[in-house]
Amino acid sequence: MNIGNLIKISLRALSNNKMRAFLTMLGIIIGVASVITMLAIGQGSKKSIQSQISEMGSNMIMIQPGAGMMGGVRQSSSDMQSLKLEDYYAIRDKTSFVASVSPSVSSGGQFIYGGNNYPASISGVTPEYLDIRKLTIDQGNIFSRQQVVSATKVCVVGKTITKNLFPNGDNPIGKVIRFNKIPFTIIGTLKEKGYNSMGMDQDNIVLAPYTTIQKRVLAITYIHEIFTSALSENVTDKATSEISAILRTNHKLKAADKDDFNVRSQKELSTMLTSTTDILTILLACIAGISLLVGGIGIMNIMYVSVTERTREIGLRMSIGAKGKDILSQFLIEAIIISFTGGIIGIIIGVGASFLIKLVISWPISIQPYSVFLSFLVCTVTGIFFGWYPAKKASQLDPIEALRYE
Repeated sequence: MNIGNLIKISLRALSNNKMRAFLTMLGIIIGVASVITMLAIGQGSKKSIQSQISEMGSNMIMIQPGAGMMGGVRQSSSDMQSLKLEDYYAIRDKTSFVASVSPSVSSGGQFIYGGNNYPASISGVTPEYLDIRKLTIDQGNIFSRQQVVSATKVCVVGKTITKNLFPNGDNPIGKVIRFNKIPFTIIGTLKEKGYNSMGMDQDNIVLAPYTTIQKRVLAITYIHEIFTSALSENVTDKATSEISAILRTNHKLKAADKDDFNVRSQKELSTMLTSTTDILTILLACIAGISLLVGGIGIMNIMYVSVTERTREIGLRMSIGAKGKDILSQFLIEAIIISFTGGIIGIIIGVGASFLIKLVISWPISIQPYSVFLSFLVCTVTGIFFGWYPAKKASQLDPIEALRYE
């Protein structure tokens, strides 16, 4: 019997039990739709994290003091004073894989303008900090190198600061705000960046010359952090090793001594976060894949019922010349049609559900072609796998016993 006739017979048999065929497909539909949706959510989250890290500076490297002992008490890295301006100068002048360097000192307090106030921190940096952190001036200018040298009381503010101190929409350029009673003249504003992947407001930022914060706010000579950017993301590891070697030499550390500083790169953060999202994506896909397994078991159960109900029909077909392979092919084709149709419907629902999630809750999604192909392939294989055994059983029925079956 040719394949065309077998397909017609299989379609006729399924159409005679439309509701049962649909309910059998339902497990496959839910499974395929779930896998596509879960993978779309996982991949969307991964791409969103990578994009936001890239916006922060994917080749950024941060140097912080290491935790240590002081007076017999273990100190946190923020309390240590192991980073000096000499370290900043050494990194700036001696590195081969670093594009930009900026020291950083910061202090928290209250910003006041007129009757408005807002709690935030002020960071003392150099103009290179904007390149390192991928920040862009919206209005006005960044402070000059001369203003850094002279410790001028000027600053650049982010949108969050502007909105809270100037709620009426006044132009902040040229206005004088106070930070812990110290006046700062606003000479520039930064373009809005929004929240990052860790929920931090990137616009809640005030930048000033690091010398101003050192001398006029904190009265210190050391620095809290050093921010650098590698020439490219590909040489980040080389830049990190180079910086570590320079700092160890500067700090006169022996081979057996531990670093009194920490060097961290955005590449490490990116690798960690993407690894976490990959694990979560796989977990979500596995959970969704259980639906495909349940759908496959449903196909096998229904095919068993179908074989039992149509035992006399099978006996009759075999008695007039149908071979075992024809009966096997017929029932196997029915299983494939169920899984194939369920897969197509599942793909449509999965893609639609993914875009609905993006539309309703603004969750980033990314539908990968491989997830659609893989889901469809798995559901087809599932149909063949779970449909084969009942079909094999039907093909091995004895025609005489089948005709006697009540």
